[in-house]
Parts: sequence; C-alpha cells; structure tokens
Amino acid sequence: MVAHEPRVPLRPAVAALPAYVPGARVAPGAAAFKLSSNENPYPPLPSVVAAIADAAADVNRYPDMYATELTEALAADLGVGADQVVVGNGSVAVLAHVLQTVVEPGDEVVYPWRSFEAYPIAVAVAGGTSVQVPLRTGADVGRLDLPAMAAAITERTRVVMVCTPNNPTGPVVHRDELETFLAAVPSDVLVVLDEAYLEFVRDPEAPDGLAVYAQHPNVVLLRTFSKAYGLAGLRVGYAVARPRLAAGIRAVSTPFGVSHVAQRAAIASLAARDELLQRVEHLVTDRARLVEGLRDQGWVLPESQANFVWFDLGERTMQRAEEARAAGAIVRPFAGEGLRVSVGEPEATDLFLRVSATWLEDRTAG
Repeated sequence: MVAHEPRVPLRPAVAALPAYVPGARVAPGAAAFKLSSNENPYPPLPSVVAAIADAAADVNRYPDMYATELTEALAADLGVGADQVVVGNGSVAVLAHVLQTVVEPGDEVVYPWRSFEAYPIAVAVAGGTSVQVPLRTGADVGRLDLPAMAAAITERTRVVMVCTPNNPTGPVVHRDELETFLAAVPSDVLVVLDEAYLEFVRDPEAPDGLAVYAQHPNVVLLRTFSKAYGLAGLRVGYAVARPRLAAGIRAVSTPFGVSHVAQRAAIASLAARDELLQRVEHLVTDRARLVEGLRDQGWVLPESQANFVWFDLGERTMQRAEEARAAGAIVRPFAGEGLRVSVGEPEATDLFLRVSATWLEDRTAG
C-alpha cells in the first residue's frame, strides 16, 4: 500500500495560471501546412546552418553566460551601448525577466487584450496584477486603444505593455498616438514596446522604436530572432533598456539561458541579414496577396503589419479551424473569438484562400 503523501500547495497565482496554448503541429506523416505559430516557413540560410553545425561541436561546454559577442554585435547594429542590450531565451523569457526586475507583488501591469497570450502568465508569475484593456472595435477593429490604456494607469501601475504589431490581430500603433500615449504615462512607469514582428512592418505611420527608446527613458524594447530571422527553434530574444534596468534584467536572467548554438546562429543571421530580409520581403508580398484575396471574397480584416491575419469568427472559430485542418492548413484558433492564420509558403496561401472561400456564410462583408 502506497502511503498517502501530503499535497504540497502551489502558489495561488500559479494554480490559477491560464495555459499557454502553442500553435498545433502537423501530425507525423500528414500532408499539411503549419500556419499556426507565425513561423518563418523558410529553413535557415546555408551560412546559418554551417554556423549551427560548427557550434554543435562545443555543446559539451557551457555557453558564454552573457552572450558577449552577440550582445556587442546587436549593440553595434542598433547604435546603443552593449550595456543596454540583454539577450535571453526568446523574447518571452526576456519579458519575464523584465517583469521580475520591476514588479512587486500586487503591482499592476496594463496591457491590451486580446494580445500575446504569454502576457497574463508572465504577469502572474512575477506576482503582478493584470489590467487588461479591450482592443478597439468598428472601423479600428483589432487596434490597441492607447487612450483607454493610459486611462487604466493608477498609482499601483508599474508596467504597461504595448504589442506592435499586435499579436494576434496584426495592426501597429502609429507614431502620433504612441507619442500622445507616452506623454500621459508617468515617468516611473515602465513601457515595454514589444516589437516581435518589427521586420514585417510597412506602415509609414509606424513609430521608429529606437527613436522612441532614445527619447523616453522609461521605454524598453523587446525583439526576437524567432520570426523574421527564422530561429524559432533556437530561442533568442533581447531587450534594449537603459543600463541600470538592463543590469537588473541580466541579474535575474537564467544563467546560461541562451545556448552556444543559438548565439552562433544569431550572429550568423545578423551577418546574413540582407539575404534574410529578402525572404521577409517575399512574405510581405504574399501577405498582401492573401489579404487582397480575402477582401475580394468579402472578408473585413484588421490591417495586419505582421506575418499573419486575424479572422473574427466568434462561436464558429473551432469549427472553422477544424475545417481548415481537414483541408490541409493548420491554423491557430482562439476559442469563441477568432482565428490567426500565419503567412506561409505561396502554396499555403493558395490553399487557405480556397478554404476561406467556402466560409461564405460567415464572411463579414461591410
């Protein structure tokens, strides 16, 4: 007979955490396009693969804990000091470390919703209290409501997160509205500008994140190598922050959090950036083709500046996701709300347009 073991209690905040739902994977042997995780559909460049292979020979050694060479390369590329760059195990981990650095138990963190689903998890783990501000509707559907976010700031607010382009809906904030928003944010409240999809932005009204960072001491930038650079499986993200804050983020970061293989791949990707960004341009072109095709079918969509599009399907979301899967397109459903569909290979775009054309009874022609 097995002795009864006492249950070790979990922190209430941890017990109540929402599950992070990753994009579904293609089943082994299945013929389908994976359009569920906003990945770059193209494999790494030969030069990056060579760097990965070379680095693999050293995996018996610990990596450089502070990713010194990568940090210096990023700092030179961004025009900031190396003491203002912190590299981590993907931008999700970096965000968690940012919150752990500044959030005390009970502090409020304001962010748009729906937005990146890791936000409520990271806030709760840090001991903070989430303040979710609904997105705009109507003609501005899917866009952040920055005036409402500013109005949600209280004396207990420690951090505000601005996801631009917003995941999963796609629109960017504009330069003028962001400046108005920042002018309303107290100087001791940290503003996290999450720019995971920066390289896909073509909106001329989008802000220059580095310029915003330079002008506002309470702004920190979050960026990643997962999307445009195609290193989602190696987990490399980084923050750009003032030296004092950067030192704090570095202090709470997981030791050796970025593997040697990931560091070398990121360095090689920076060296091959022009070639990689040609692939991004292909994806932007296919995004335009996807959106044009959908609008020709009668869909009304948010103005996506990322590598995905958003469908507001409400209660039909899960049904439509299953229909897409059956047709060979794995998409990302948010139950009761809508679908996010990544821009993949041109053949994937062709397939999905055929799928969406069968949903005519649910289209939202205006």
